[in-house]
Amino acid sequence: MKRVVTFGEIMLRLSPPGLERFFQSPVLSATFGGGEANVAVSLAHFGLDSRYVTRVPSNPVGDAALKALRAEGVNVDGVLRGGARLGVYFAETGASQRAGNVVYDRAGSSISETAAGTFDWPRLLAGADWLHVTGITPALGPGVAAATAEAVESARAAGARVSLDLNFRRKLWTEAQAQAVLRPLASRAHVVIANEEDLQACLGVPVRADVRAGEVSAAAYREAAVRVGRDFGAELVAVTLRESFSASRNGWSAVLWDANEAAFHEGPRFDVTLVDRIGGGDSFAAGLIFGLVTGRRPVEALRFAVAASALKQTIPGDFNRVTAEEVDRLAGGDASGRVRR
Repeated sequence: MKRVVTFGEIMLRLSPPGLERFFQSPVLSATFGGGEANVAVSLAHFGLDSRYVTRVPSNPVGDAALKALRAEGVNVDGVLRGGARLGVYFAETGASQRAGNVVYDRAGSSISETAAGTFDWPRLLAGADWLHVTGITPALGPGVAAATAEAVESARAAGARVSLDLNFRRKLWTEAQAQAVLRPLASRAHVVIANEEDLQACLGVPVRADVRAGEVSAAAYREAAVRVGRDFGAELVAVTLRESFSASRNGWSAVLWDANEAAFHEGPRFDVTLVDRIGGGDSFAAGLIFGLVTGRRPVEALRFAVAASALKQTIPGDFNRVTAEEVDRLAGGDASGRVRR
């Protein structure tokens, strides 16, 4: 069984019921999520040996976060305990022309206080086939950014492949700060995953497209992906394409540049009626990793990733609770949504 390790911050997610605004009623549902944790959950559901590394406080909230991951099949034996608090984020689901909204309360979280040397990466990565990191966790501070870089170098030394999902978060840092940290990380990743904003903000690579106006040009994405492969040495560059027609309806697809074969692949496109778009990119990353680490050709891995992420956006919460069989069914063309009896 292939082993994938992910590293990052898990948070407590607080959301109002259904499509309500924040505190419209005095109720918030409490779940857990976070970019790298979401990837770990997807991979566990796909049947891989999925291991998640983080640091959470030694209190009931930290206990609950680990319990939630274990319930999804994720190995959390490498998680450290310590620090004062778990990060929190408030998520309000948008509808029609009303955009969704996220408010972070994660300053001083347990993982943000870590640094290089905090984690025993040679031990944690022993036997790993893949390491996945994102641009979210390094945005929490220089110490945890150094820990992320250390993880990447240890993975490469151990012979594991590395994927980096750029995941720019404007509420956490500036473009200049992001580029100072993520451009070096991108040069050490075998696979880079991004959307058009990520490429510009994190790597300084522009994309000539306006997704808000429904303008998605494969040629523009090819040009940007080729440049990332050339300038940063990535073997594969995946770019997700989200056409935001409204907060309730998106067009969803992705493209992939294979630098080794000098081949550009376009994935299937789905018209998604959104239930919860949070975690959509993470489920794409997980689908791509699953396809590649299990030996599928890059174009097949791309199709699987797009289908996996389309399914995720129909599920409430951060986690993508679908099987590889369900994803393959959609990737194979069964998009009817008919009840299976």
